[in-house]
Amino acid sequence: MSIKTAIVTGANSGMGLATTIELAKQNYRVVMACRSEERGRQALQEALRESGSTHIELMLCDLGSLDSIRRFARGFRERYDTLDVLVNNAGVVMTKREETKDGFERCIGINHLGHFLLTLLLIEPLKAAEQGRIVNVSSGAYKAGKIHWDDPHLRQGFNPIKSYAQSKLANILFTRILARKLSHTRITANSLHPGAVGTSIGVNRNTGFGTRIMAFMGKLPFFLTPAEGARTAIYLATSPDVQGISGAYFYREKEQELKPHVLNDAEAERFWTWSEQQVGLGPEERL
Repeated sequence: MSIKTAIVTGANSGMGLATTIELAKQNYRVVMACRSEERGRQALQEALRESGSTHIELMLCDLGSLDSIRRFARGFRERYDTLDVLVNNAGVVMTKREETKDGFERCIGINHLGHFLLTLLLIEPLKAAEQGRIVNVSSGAYKAGKIHWDDPHLRQGFNPIKSYAQSKLANILFTRILARKLSHTRITANSLHPGAVGTSIGVNRNTGFGTRIMAFMGKLPFFLTPAEGARTAIYLATSPDVQGISGAYFYREKEQELKPHVLNDAEAERFWTWSEQQVGLGPEERL
């Protein structure tokens, strides 16, 4: 049986690492897309050890840099003709406003725009798969989200909830339009809420701010472990039950009804066009 290939973003810790390990256990070749080489190499050794697989590799990809994303996609396409699964897992929560290398507010820049560009640059290898799958890790926080058209990069009146909720709404808008644009192909695209997972997503790696809070939250009984939080992503990546489903939103391996404000197609199309403009997508790169 031929081995399938998967990419997992943010694979160096938390749900990304748990997803990598489980896919490798299921005989997928997994490319760990990580920003930090040092943390990535440590995670690679853990993934190899925990999974027992030899088919895991590290490739550097900083989702806060359009140049880095393009280098990653080019490097992947040079090595592999086919991509079976793309798990857009990486995510950040910003306690104060910061910008990516390209001047985007970091939450929408990394959580959405980075994954938007990465996905579109990998459409051809996904098309070459028997049934390519795109899995976008969103959050129930989308319910509080809105696209701040007057100031999408939140230069005025930034707050962490506003920032994160907008980016998680963006994940779902992206997924819905992506599924429609790929409806003539064998590729599916779905999004999910992983549940309340105790990870380091709220920790500022430069200052350590949030470390004690997240450590405490991770011990609470209603918080899921990263492996538990990864279950729905694994389900969408591998299960035959969802082979023909696209454009849907899942929680605990079940399709969920979306809130009405996510179902505005004109808003979603407008947001898609804005995203294309932000990442500088060329005519030949558009769907």
